[in-house]
Amino acid sequence: MSPPRVIGQALAEPAPSVASALLAADEDQWFDRKSARVKPRALADALVAFANADGGVIVIGLSDGRVEGTDALGRARNDLVQAAIDHCVPPVRIDHRLVECVNEAGRADHLLVLDVRPTDGAVHANRRDEVFLRVGDKNRRLSFAQRQELTFDRGPLTYEARPLAGTSWTGLDAKLLARYAHVIGAPDSERLLQARGLLDDDGDPNVAGWLLFGDHPQALMPEALVRVLRYGGSERGAGARQRLIADVRCEGPIPRMLMEARERVREVQPVRRALGAEGRFEDVALVPEDAWLEGLVNAVVHRSYSLAGDHVRVEVFDDRIEISSPGRFPGIVDLADPLTAPRFARNPRVARVCADLKFGQELGEGIRRIYEEMRHAGLSDPVYTQTAASVRLLLSAEPADRRLDAQLTPQARRVAAALREAGRLSTGEIAELLERSRPATIRLLRTLKAAGLIRWVGHSPQDPRAYWEIVRQ
Repeated sequence: MSPPRVIGQALAEPAPSVASALLAADEDQWFDRKSARVKPRALADALVAFANADGGVIVIGLSDGRVEGTDALGRARNDLVQAAIDHCVPPVRIDHRLVECVNEAGRADHLLVLDVRPTDGAVHANRRDEVFLRVGDKNRRLSFAQRQELTFDRGPLTYEARPLAGTSWTGLDAKLLARYAHVIGAPDSERLLQARGLLDDDGDPNVAGWLLFGDHPQALMPEALVRVLRYGGSERGAGARQRLIADVRCEGPIPRMLMEARERVREVQPVRRALGAEGRFEDVALVPEDAWLEGLVNAVVHRSYSLAGDHVRVEVFDDRIEISSPGRFPGIVDLADPLTAPRFARNPRVARVCADLKFGQELGEGIRRIYEEMRHAGLSDPVYTQTAASVRLLLSAEPADRRLDAQLTPQARRVAAALREAGRLSTGEIAELLERSRPATIRLLRTLKAAGLIRWVGHSPQDPRAYWEIVRQ
């Protein structure tokens, strides 16, 4: 992912190199490139997508690795600026500017930069009444049902954008704010907070600004914290049998709170003794840190802060980690298959700042990463459950293949173990491993394939590069 910091630095480059820096940057959740030939009607789709997500930057005048510039457009350049009004319903709020560059012909030129602001409440559409949402580096067109859910989830005003009585600049963490401004490359902290939508109409921190940079946000929002609980064994217990052995409350502004929570979970996470890379036995986490940390960041960034009676909890057991977050999944997430979740931030301002500071990935991206880390470690898939007011993520330390092995014959277990170890094997390699004839091996492999336990990957029966691999359940 190309962090917003990269784009800010690229735009600050001198004219001869600014375009090269922007061409080298990855398009992502907050950045897109457009050709100078783009039509206002087509540009509107991108404007709508960014406004319906977290906002972002669109640079016009770059295409297929070439620097076109926009000076040759004449009055048509103004039509692109007006696309936010003429082709978006309701109009999208943007700031526009020209950035000096040198075009591919070696002449001085300008890129058109559009800073798209996220919008509270309204869901934007183009003049054809199509709704788009920025998801990673794509502008995804929403179905009618997804559009409805997006409308419900955004509400008349996102909670994070509301004014919060009692906040002021004197209550902000000056060091954290200075660090953030340095990361972004912004010389003016106040203008930065304004640009990120973290101030209310009076210039005081709103809910998001206070959560992110307040010296002690819990003074006004007591439940905006992470609680790390460690239980002995695999059960919570109750009453006299309660097995709680550690209970730590992590507070402070979100960036500091996340760092403290990470350290507290590290201290109490379940581990096993294993031979390390340097040939010595050491403690190895049973649940991959990248998985539980992504789950923790998602829980903090995407929780419903309007539910003031609850907080994020990380419950650590000997055989699993459970993370619960106030608020349900956004309606456009299909809980039956979280991997298909489109990217959606309940708190886009909080999400963008955390992304700037390199905390976690987007909701849909983060869920996919959690699955990948658990599967890479050979563990059971994450399990999401939802109540009327919260989402719970279970990360089990149980090997995914333990249940599978119990159902297999000794020969089939050898095949499964070999495939887990090697990643992929050809039919001939498996036959050699089993010391069986090729026809007998093929019959066994077809049986495992029919059971959905392994799969064959190849272009044709005669493909010399064809192989078999485990199907992760």
